[in-house]
Amino acid sequence: MIAEYKDISHINDLYNGRSIFYGDLHNHASTGGTSDGSCTLSEWKLGLQALAMDFVAILDHRQVRHMYLPEWEDGLFISGTEPGTEITDCTGSDKSMHYNMLFPSHEMLEEILCEFEEYEFTGGPEGHFIYPSFTRARFGQLVDAVKAKGGFFVHPHPMLCMKSDDPEDYYFRDETGIEVFYGDMGNEMTEKNYKLWTTLLDMGKRVWACAGQDGHRSASDKALTAIYSESRTGKDFISHLRQGDFVCGSVALRMCVNETKMGGATSFDNGRLVLAVDDFHVSVRNTDHKFRVDIISDLGLEFSQEIACDEPSFIAFDTENRKFYRAEIFDETLGLRIAIGNPIWNK
Repeated sequence: MIAEYKDISHINDLYNGRSIFYGDLHNHASTGGTSDGSCTLSEWKLGLQALAMDFVAILDHRQVRHMYLPEWEDGLFISGTEPGTEITDCTGSDKSMHYNMLFPSHEMLEEILCEFEEYEFTGGPEGHFIYPSFTRARFGQLVDAVKAKGGFFVHPHPMLCMKSDDPEDYYFRDETGIEVFYGDMGNEMTEKNYKLWTTLLDMGKRVWACAGQDGHRSASDKALTAIYSESRTGKDFISHLRQGDFVCGSVALRMCVNETKMGGATSFDNGRLVLAVDDFHVSVRNTDHKFRVDIISDLGLEFSQEIACDEPSFIAFDTENRKFYRAEIFDETLGLRIAIGNPIWNK
């Protein structure tokens, strides 16, 4: 099962020109107006540097002013917002939810807020908006518009607000995110979110595992996202998020089946899966701990192997008739799942 050199060369070619970046896809800052974070953008910059993080999505509520402040720096900060809503025809007992909309630029977000009159967006750098209610059909139109505009849609902390026994109430479109790691990698909410995500995968939904601290006080490295990107820009980050070619967690993974990377779909006939585990973020790198990689399909665990946190690991094998393959990294010493790679689906 160990990759031959030609397999390693192939995956290196697929990711050529891209470097690893670690960050947080869900956070808030103290930016005035209706923001409810405690850290200013300047304090966020220092916090990211201290934790060896490269970016953070600042998703302040009900306003866009955070993206107009002089401290704002594209790539270090990712544009977006976290509104709330009630899905009026949800079958659950609690129909409320939040949702994250991330964009390469603030202009794209403002276009969405203007196109959907329900927001009552007042416009301009000090523009504010309300949290309107939606039917599932209308909310689906919003998700479609976010994707068409070049943005990335995530259902954050899905089990925290909405209460429903129907997993489909938490799902709105393929090629969107479900926040699995919430706050940190080992809390009760994360376990519930993980079960929801895997249930949706079993139902044939092609949704991606995401992570977010949702912090309001200071920078944290407990719910990281790892992205191989050409540069540290919002445009490049969002491009890979939209493709599903990123990792929910603190270990950098590169995976492909033939020419198709994580988040994509290809025929598994005559397929060759290659997985490279290249880099552990400093927050989880501990040479005294034992780590393992699991490769999972719709049929369950396909392969498991111990790996080291201080050297690259490569695995390769021929694919079989499965609906998808995906990879996870565990810290066996802590009994903790620390990274989730997004699936590659069988076309």
